[in-house]
Amino acid sequence: MRKIVVTNSLTLDGVMQAPGRPDEDRRGSFEHGGWALAYHDSVMMKAMGEGMAQGADLLFGRRTYEDFFAVWPGRKDNPFTAVLDNSQKYAASRTLREPLPWQNSTLLSGDAAETVARLKQQPGKDLTVLGSGDLLQTLMRHGLVDVYVLLIHPLVLGRGRRLFTDDAHRSALQLVKSVTTTTGVMIATYRPVP
Repeated sequence: MRKIVVTNSLTLDGVMQAPGRPDEDRRGSFEHGGWALAYHDSVMMKAMGEGMAQGADLLFGRRTYEDFFAVWPGRKDNPFTAVLDNSQKYAASRTLREPLPWQNSTLLSGDAAETVARLKQQPGKDLTVLGSGDLLQTLMRHGLVDVYVLLIHPLVLGRGRRLFTDDAHRSALQLVKSVTTTTGVMIATYRPVP
C-alpha cells in the first residue's frame, strides 16, 4: 500500500499559509506571504533534494495544483522544476476539469477522502502532499496521513491558516528523524501512533 507523506513548512505557531511568495495566498487578508524564504540554506536544500530523489508521486488540492502550475514550469534555475514536471501529479478537486494543463496530471474528482483512499490502495509510489491545506484537513480527519515531514521555522506570525486547526482530532505522533538547519529550521519527520 502506498503511503501519504505530508511535506510542509510551518511557523512555530503552526501557520502554513503562503511560505513561498508574498502573493501566494492572501486569503483572510494574510499579509505575511513569503515568510519562509529567509530561512533557506544548504541543509534544507539537501534534505528536500533527498526527499525528492526518493521519487514519490505528488498529491495536491485544487488551489495548490493551480498555484504550482502557474509558477514551477516556467522556472529553469533550480533542480526542482524537472522533478515536478516529470512526476505523476494527482489533483483532488470538485471544480477542475480534464484535461489538466500540467503534464503527467490526473484529476481525482468527487469526494477527496474516498478517491485518495482508493489511490492509496493501488500499486505505485508513495504520495507526497505539498501545501494543500484544505485537502490535508480532509486527509487528517480520515486518518489517511502516514508521515509528516514538517519544516518548523523559528518564527511566530500570530495569524494565518494552520496545519493543525482548532477542530483537529487528538493525535499522537512519533518523531522518527530530525535535522536542524543553519537558520534554525527544524526538519522533523513524524509518524502517527496508532
